[in-house]
Amino acid sequence: MVHAPPPPAHSLPPIRINLYSDTQTKPTRAMREAMMAAEVGDEQSGLDPTINALCERMAALTGKEAAMFLPSGTMCNEVAILTHCRPGDAVLAHETAHILIAEGGAPGALAGVQITPLRGADGQFDAGTLTDAILPRSRYAMPQTLLAVEQTANLGGGVVWPLAKLAEVADIAHAQGMATHMDGARLMNAVVASGVAAADMAKGFDSVWLDFTKGLGAPLGAVLCGSARFIDDAWRWKQRLGGALRQGGISAAACLYALDHHIDRLAEDHAHARLLGEGLGALPGLRVQAPQTNLVYIDCRETGSTAETLAQRLRAEGVLISVMGRTRLRACTHLDLSAADIEETIAVLGRLLRG
Repeated sequence: MVHAPPPPAHSLPPIRINLYSDTQTKPTRAMREAMMAAEVGDEQSGLDPTINALCERMAALTGKEAAMFLPSGTMCNEVAILTHCRPGDAVLAHETAHILIAEGGAPGALAGVQITPLRGADGQFDAGTLTDAILPRSRYAMPQTLLAVEQTANLGGGVVWPLAKLAEVADIAHAQGMATHMDGARLMNAVVASGVAAADMAKGFDSVWLDFTKGLGAPLGAVLCGSARFIDDAWRWKQRLGGALRQGGISAAACLYALDHHIDRLAEDHAHARLLGEGLGALPGLRVQAPQTNLVYIDCRETGSTAETLAQRLRAEGVLISVMGRTRLRACTHLDLSAADIEETIAVLGRLLRG
């Protein structure tokens, strides 16, 4: 289950602490200044120097030949699926993958593909599960053309796929003639948490993207990377889905600023998540999954309250949090939160539970 929309703001106090998602971040003053100063041109003609610089940086960062700027990570996923697959094909992905549960059925509606869900703990599947899901080649079977992984695994708790596991499943897919795709919404959180370079994580994947609107704090933008041929083919789908961004360098400048200033500081978000997890885990009735990155998942079933009820009570105190199931909550740390905000959240929820 993906997190429900935040409650309506009418008759509620202002949001003081926003743990709903790292998508709630707002561009810093310095980022806004970089956007205002951006040199721009027509992206369709390859004449926007800021977009070109961003795509070159991202291709180098992920170890790929080329890259393409898109408004959102969901668009990156859908353009990649449309490029890799044909109607009637199957995509293998974890049963909690974003492409399956949070993109409005777009793989089926737009690409005409079916997602084959794979099970596994922490939003990951292993080599055995993948191998068991591979169908014998037959005129009766769906062509299985794409394997997708999510780094980090959001609904798995923000868990980082280990490098060896990524390589193993990618090798199996390639041996079966499949392409491979990495949903890198929080790829740099995985990089900072593990110390493994983005290019090493993406090495076995034919396409990969990074979202700049989450922990990196940009107002919009994601970059899809792959081979020169893949990106050339993907451009046709970008054109079909809406076309070029024209003078999009204004937005690309925010992403370049994020690459320069907001990657190393993700470690602070991870530290805040650990602090929050430890504090909430000490409260009566809460079970907390130990966070690896910036996502903190909380099970409240032992409190006798539903997640929705607790979230509403927190919202009444000015604290916004995600509801991820009947008894599951998610708190997400990001650059707009301080250690004091984390401590206050622990104190507020503690008062609510004890009261």
